[in-house]
Amino acid sequence: MHRRTLLLLAAMGLASASARAQLARNLPADSLRGTLAIEHPPMALLNDAPVRLAPGARIRGQNNMLATTGAFAGQRFIVNYTIDMQGQIKDVWVLTNDELAKRWPKTREEAASWRFDAPTQTWTQP
Repeated sequence: MHRRTLLLLAAMGLASASARAQLARNLPADSLRGTLAIEHPPMALLNDAPVRLAPGARIRGQNNMLATTGAFAGQRFIVNYTIDMQGQIKDVWVLTNDELAKRWPKTREEAASWRFDAPTQTWTQP
């Protein structure tokens, strides 16, 4: 099946478990886990601290589709995110239940001291 067809079926809840498994995302190792609440774009709260979304920030929903900040305004999500060189949020992935179940670092210090296995998308703590 083509990826576009799988995405459409998954969004409609019609994809089989094996097809949904093909849609598993590979989250970048430099992303961190946190709680994001978009107030009035481009302003947001990241782990209850004020932060700004970078110009061109990309937000992907649980279905991995890009969404506008307005679609998430007034809501709170557990996400993985990356920060640009100006300290603004660059990329956001709203997590699925499967992704939430995986351990992920919440700070740069944790990421520096843990070990990441990219093929399995898992972090281990020494």
